[in-house]
This record gives sequence, C-alpha cells and structure tokens, in this order.
Amino acid sequence: MNANKKIRHISPYSVFCACGLATLVSCNDDHMIPQPESNTITIENVLDSKPLVQSGTFMGTGTPPVILPGQSVSIEFHAGAGQALSFATMYGWSNDLFFAPENPGINLYNADGTPVTGDVSSQIKLWDNGTRINQAPGMSVMHPGTAESTPKNISEVNGTDAQGNMYLAASQLMKATLAYHGNSRFTLTLKNTSGGTANETPFSPGVWTVSYAPGGDILDKTPIYAEGQPSVNGLTNIAEMGDNSVLDDHLQGMTGIFTPLSPVLVVVYSGDENPFYKTGEKDRGEGLSDLAQTGNAEILAGNLESKSGVKKVYVLKEPSSTVLLPKAGGASGGKVMQQLDVVKGDRIALATMYGLSNDWFYATKGNGIDAMKKGDVSDQISLYDNGTKKDQYPGANIRMDLPGMSLRESKVIEEVPNPNAFTTLPQIVKVTLN
Repeated sequence: MNANKKIRHISPYSVFCACGLATLVSCNDDHMIPQPESNTITIENVLDSKPLVQSGTFMGTGTPPVILPGQSVSIEFHAGAGQALSFATMYGWSNDLFFAPENPGINLYNADGTPVTGDVSSQIKLWDNGTRINQAPGMSVMHPGTAESTPKNISEVNGTDAQGNMYLAASQLMKATLAYHGNSRFTLTLKNTSGGTANETPFSPGVWTVSYAPGGDILDKTPIYAEGQPSVNGLTNIAEMGDNSVLDDHLQGMTGIFTPLSPVLVVVYSGDENPFYKTGEKDRGEGLSDLAQTGNAEILAGNLESKSGVKKVYVLKEPSSTVLLPKAGGASGGKVMQQLDVVKGDRIALATMYGLSNDWFYATKGNGIDAMKKGDVSDQISLYDNGTKKDQYPGANIRMDLPGMSLRESKVIEEVPNPNAFTTLPQIVKVTLN
C-alpha cells in the first residue's frame, strides 16, 4: 500500500524530466560529442624544375651589333655559392671558332664563400666548333666557308687550329672582369682587347647562363657546349654566323625554377589563430625562423607540442632524401603523407621551407584548413617571407653573411607577392586531404 502511494505521487512532470535527462545523455553520447574521423594529408613538390637559374643574350651597340676591338659589353646576373657563369660568342673573323669559359663556367665564389672579383680572363678559352674547315683568321675569311665532310667534335684551340693557323691565348684577345654588387648580384664585363694583335677580330652577339648548384653540385655542367662532343642546340649558328637566336631559345627553355622543400611541419589544433605565425607580426622566436632559414622543423615542433589548443604535431620527411625534391629528368617530385585523426572543429596548419631561399616558407593561410575538408586544398597555401634574412634571387642566394654585408634583418612576416621582385613562381606545393 505504501508502495502504491509512492507510485501515485510521482508526477507526470517528474517522469518527463527523467526521460528528458536520459535522452540528453543519449544525445551527448551519440551526437554531441564529436566523433574522430580519419583524414590523410598528402604534400607534394609538383614543380617541373629547370637546371638554369638565369640565361640571356648580349651584343654590341652598332649595326651589325658586334663587339669591335676596344669595345665592351656587360652582363648582369645573380648567382649563389657553387654556381658558375658560362657564355659563348663567335671569333668573328673565323669560320667556326668561339670564345667560352672552360666548363662548367667562370668560378664566382672563393673557397671561403666570398665572391670572386677582378680579372677572370684566364678562365676564357678559344674553341673550334668542328663544322667548317678553318681558313687563316682575319677580315678576308669567307662565310660560311667549306663544311667539314664529317663534322668534328668541339675541341680547344690551344695555339694552333687543326689546319695549323696560329692564335694568341684567348685571355690576350678578351678581358673578362667580375664585379660584385652585394645581395648575390654580379656584373661580368667583356672587353675586346684583340685590336693591334695578329688575331684582331670582332665578337658576335652571344648567350650566357647560370646553372643551379643545390648542395654545391652544379646541375648542368655543360649548358652551352661539351668538349669532345658535337655542337648542338644552335651553337653552330653562333660559331659560324654569330646568330645567337637559336641557342637562346634553347637556353630559355632550360631556365626557370628549381627548389626542394624541407621536411614538412603539420599541426592539428583547435582555436581561432594559427599557432605558430601571423602576418604583420615578427617571428615569435619559437623555431619558425629555423624552419624558414635552414629547413629544421624540429625546434618549432617541440615548442608547439606544449601549446594550448595544439593536439598533434608531425614532421614529415621524404623517406629517401628527407627533403621533397622537385620533378626532374622524368622523375616525380617528392611526396609525404600522414593519416590524421581529427574531429569537427579541428584545424590543420603546415609549413615547409622554400629550400633555395634565405627565409621563405610555404604555409597555410590565416587560420589554417578545416580538418573536415576533402580534396585539393592547395589554394589554402601561400609563400611567406619570415623577415629574418634579406631576400635574394631565389636559387641564387648566398645564405651566409659576408664581410661587411650582413644578411640579418628584423621585419614582420609578409606574404611574398607573385610576381616578386626577382621572378615569377609557378605552383610548387600541392596539398590534398582524403
């Protein structure tokens, strides 16, 4: 009886509350607590790389635009440590001889990393293109002259040519002088000093190149010619006729961008701000500058792990090379992948160094990427200047302080415009979420 009374005194309102509470708990368990999902991030270097940093042409100012005895022409270019400058110009009063530095080109930096300046004429040689029978050099040479029945390989003219004609050393006919202007910028001045010698001659319009040298190893050591090999790619047009257009077209097709990407920092976090940088602010001293300057992401990763809102930090390295190399010689570019366990509301931020720069880094824009997104999210990535080292021509940077020329600076982090002050960059980083 007492029990029945108790039952009768349970109000409908109490029953509703109890049922509602049970329902709410059920909702929290099944729907209101975010459920983890797997999302795999893939970062790729999709750059179709080129071996030459810069290339171009030079010529005299007259008509025709040859460089006469006593005249000079200058070539301005950027180059980093380990890189070399090559060029070619016709010995005008010959059948098929040309001046060029011995491969891989003129040395631009000393062993201690300081730039080479002054007279570098000793590095210039005279070469026989091997496609015409040489007449005695001089104004009376007939062009194009008699073709070799079987074209010969390119060879150095060291005192005499194959027909026994005499020549002074190239350094007595051409003076080459290097000047350094700071920030990896050089000028090479070529002066025709052949006047009054037994080998007086004009120089034709020519071509020049600077090759990338990642890790100090020049990518293309024979961009214009190869001793002991046949003349190719339009060099014959220069050596026989002084026409630099064909070889210039070929070299322009080999000129562009080359850069690896450093090991990639990936951060899963929650919150309203990217946890490691913000444009308009200076580097926070937490390790981003190490990533941007040297590609070392470990310091920043360690500091981020203890930050509020940061859930997971990864440093992704390409298994064989550590860095993500660009596409080259038919080989695919480097790629790294990581499975991420994320929930609704999570954000993803990443950063990787533009390897051949002083302090540029690719990173997610603003407050990162919604971790629930799928597909290509490359449009959420941009290139930034860390503001801690002076900018130099990408791929031709020095990245070390020279006497009297400090590269250090202290500016706010800014997006690198494209085109930038030096060049125009193609897409390099591809990021996909699946």
